[in-house]
Amino acid sequence: QVQLVESGGGLVQTGGSLTLSCVISGRHADLYHIGWFRQAPGKEREGVSCIDRDDEVTYYAPSVEDRFTISRDNAKNTVYLQMNSLKEEDTAVYYCAADRRMKGLLLFNLWDYWGQGTQVTVSP
Repeated sequence: QVQLVESGGGLVQTGGSLTLSCVISGRHADLYHIGWFRQAPGKEREGVSCIDRDDEVTYYAPSVEDRFTISRDNAKNTVYLQMNSLKEEDTAVYYCAADRRMKGLLLFNLWDYWGQGTQVTVSP
């Protein structure tokens, strides 16, 4: 079992950047694949990006593929989401999730562990 804590959210203007962090604690944290998901008010949760436990494979939603970068530092048990060229439509609560099996971005309901989320607000 692992616990996830997100940080790094905030208020930023359109075109700005933010870096989110997800700290994973618990046994064998480096054995978990990590995904980033977001949920905007009145919308369903959607997958943003995910990374395998070996830092070899990454996936991105088409809406963020050229702007966001996911990475991980297993020595620090931390996964990052670098977000550049932010748009108003990126405004959402961002969650990280962990699973020992890669579930991808579509099957978000199947990820085992979730953090509490961090708010990202992009202003005009």
